[in-house]
Amino acid sequence: MLTVTRALPASNPQGSRRHALLTLAGLGAWALVPGTAHAKAGGQRVQLAAAWEHQGRFYIGLLTAKAGEGQPLAVRARIDVPTRAHGLAVLPDGTVLAASRRPGDWLLRWRPGHKEEPQWLWQDGERSFNGHVLPSPDGQRLYTTETDIETGASWVTVRDARTLKKTADWPTHGIDAHELIWDWRSPRGGHPTLVVANGGVPTAPETGRVKRHLERMDSSIVRLDAGTGALLGQWRLPDPRLSLRHLAWSPDERTLGIALQAEHDDAAAKDAAPVLALFDGQQLHTQATRGPAARRIHGYGGSIAATPAGWAVSCPRADGIATYAPEGAWQGLVPLPEVCPLAVHGGALWAGGLEASLQNTQVGPPVRHPHGPQLQGARLDNHWVLARG
Repeated sequence: MLTVTRALPASNPQGSRRHALLTLAGLGAWALVPGTAHAKAGGQRVQLAAAWEHQGRFYIGLLTAKAGEGQPLAVRARIDVPTRAHGLAVLPDGTVLAASRRPGDWLLRWRPGHKEEPQWLWQDGERSFNGHVLPSPDGQRLYTTETDIETGASWVTVRDARTLKKTADWPTHGIDAHELIWDWRSPRGGHPTLVVANGGVPTAPETGRVKRHLERMDSSIVRLDAGTGALLGQWRLPDPRLSLRHLAWSPDERTLGIALQAEHDDAAAKDAAPVLALFDGQQLHTQATRGPAARRIHGYGGSIAATPAGWAVSCPRADGIATYAPEGAWQGLVPLPEVCPLAVHGGALWAGGLEASLQNTQVGPPVRHPHGPQLQGARLDNHWVLARG
């Protein structure tokens, strides 16, 4: 059972967790930030849907900046959310979708700049959201990765994009399912197939994100038929302690990049662990990190993106972006304190950090965008995506 709400119902029990979270976050109100709604022309404007934390409160919103040296990154619109958001998506009409960080209990549909109330969907305790939501190519359906609280098995849940109601459930043939992405290389029945990353990290409902029994890790990527959910293939890395988590296509859509997170007990093994794997549709293989940067990265890859210049994986523990050539050869670490989200605009990589964001990150020197007053001290979360202006 799931609950869909458009505003906080007056009949909600005062003692419920949902009511408390909504009340604490001050939900039901969102704002266009003054001073950004009618920015003057003069440079190409980039708009990003993002999630962030600021002074103990969590938000999703639209961030905007004009391309060019010194242009600040500003908040265009924002809405409070009760807990950390993770993955986002944007529909063709500008609607922003946000999934709560795993194990999450809410999914949000919000249309900035319109009077309609934000739409919330709450889990009932039998499932948790795993942080990612993917629209269908026609925008009519949503696909969310979820975990069965009792069994630990992961599922892809298909939902009506307008009502958020469930229409189908497909097993991911693994645990800890995370990001999912469309694959047009092997269409079936006129539609693309679906690739899902099973992170493979065992957890338990009573301990939330605490990792347990890592010797039982089982990470994989699977390809599913997007019409029936049937399993079309499953691939694993030789090292079972590498968790496959985030996904991005190369510009030619021939190679899938996967950001990795190492879960080795031994610190030296973590230091030597790669943070990038590549999948050509048949084989899955890792790409080595070279030199002293590996120890700083400590086997932790965050977001992933690809441009014609190559691959990029954000490494917040190393305060930098790991960069690779298109074929996967190591290039170096671009410094940016507390970097997390990555996005591609016009073939250029944008990366978000603590005090500034970088444009043309893979091309030196990158263009620096300081964060405006609304983002001072804010910590950007893992992902952002391009949004309509």
